[in-house]
Amino acid sequence: MSMTVNDVSRLLKADRGSQTDWLGDGCSSLQVAQVVAAMANSQGGTLLLGVSGEPGTITGVRHPADMVDCVLQAALSTEPPLIIPMPEVVRTSGKAIIVVSVPPGMPHVYTLEGRYLARDGAKNVPLKTPALRRLIMERGDMSFETETVRRATRDDLDWDRARAYVAGLSGMGETSVETALVKRGCLAEENGKFVPTHAGLLLFGKDPQQFLRGADITAVRFAGETMSDTFTRQDISGSLPDQIRRAETFLADHLRKGVQLGATMARTESFEYPMEAARELVVNAVAHRDYQISGDGIRLFIFSNRMEVISPGKLPGPVTVSNIKDERFSRNPAIVQALSDMGFIERLGYGVDRVIDLMAQQQLRAPEFEETSGGFRVVLHNQVVEPEESKPAPPAIQFRGTYEGMEINPRQETALVFLHTEGNNSRITNSDLQQLHPDVHPETIRRDLADLVTKSILKKIGQKRGSYYMLDRD
Repeated sequence: MSMTVNDVSRLLKADRGSQTDWLGDGCSSLQVAQVVAAMANSQGGTLLLGVSGEPGTITGVRHPADMVDCVLQAALSTEPPLIIPMPEVVRTSGKAIIVVSVPPGMPHVYTLEGRYLARDGAKNVPLKTPALRRLIMERGDMSFETETVRRATRDDLDWDRARAYVAGLSGMGETSVETALVKRGCLAEENGKFVPTHAGLLLFGKDPQQFLRGADITAVRFAGETMSDTFTRQDISGSLPDQIRRAETFLADHLRKGVQLGATMARTESFEYPMEAARELVVNAVAHRDYQISGDGIRLFIFSNRMEVISPGKLPGPVTVSNIKDERFSRNPAIVQALSDMGFIERLGYGVDRVIDLMAQQQLRAPEFEETSGGFRVVLHNQVVEPEESKPAPPAIQFRGTYEGMEINPRQETALVFLHTEGNNSRITNSDLQQLHPDVHPETIRRDLADLVTKSILKKIGQKRGSYYMLDRD
């Protein structure tokens, strides 16, 4: 998309920062290279040439073609060469400005004259060793998962699990378990001995958290829309396959179910989010999070109006929030491959298009994706969205565990759905509810209806066999 004069004015008003900078007409190719290399190693940005001063004043460039050539020379002077969009010439009040755009999520880490630069506010600063190492791993130039684990030995692996995994692989022939794990990046040979890599320990370790603190999931169900003292929590650790299975059980136990009655009064239940979408987010988080971040784990938070999955580590490689549906890049290819071998691939899309489609099929609000200062968050909302085209059938009535602020159980919810469904009688009897829940004891059905009367949701009309219940409109 071409840059306009208004876009330039907006950037100047925003002032110089990590993603916006400018240089005057007399700048050198080296000065340009320092800015674009630093932006490429950070979050991208825009460099304006033909602007000077604080705040920025448009002075223009006298020879636009020469300045464009200067930018191209600067981009090619980095190692590897920086491939960016062609610089644009924007004219305003008879003056020419060169706009240089550096997209976010560049695929490599770029050096200039042997230095790794990054943006710190409006400055270009050398990357310190820890930050450089993290950036190299984030962009796939080096793999944390295939590094060996200090102090870990082959005895730290569960070899029964490893043998079962290798036995299920195809195309390995008579390969030994150790050789197969080496090929999968789970073992490495050092000083004549096989030692586990981070991937091997995470996938087959007896106690991975002993070596990788934070390689776990904190799952919490809160009662309301915010964090509060009323919650159910489960700390999920162990190997990655075990974590996925236990997280799925937590979802099944704590996602609310909506009740709906069809035209034939057949009763069906559905989770407040598509279960496959919720599982997909968990598996994606386990597969793609940054495991070298030891201070935090995956967080699975379920609120009354939304579900959040927060993963440590920003989006890897060229993936950004804007292209996340179409871009494919894995930070942990060895872990992804093993999870695929184990059968989790059905729930593991490299993108999130499946989650988006599943939410749309259930007429729920589209997922939200956000990159935070130290991680990545996906939010699912349980709000129904009406289709824009064609008039659909009226949505099924769902109370999702509450009615006018009071908690109700699934059988009580069925009774209220029955009374609110158009075409039904305005009354319900014990027998009606018993038919909808044939496996429930009659005394339990009686207590459920009596409880709704106590809560002033229903009122009871009549006595004994002739009694029935209606909504208490008062």
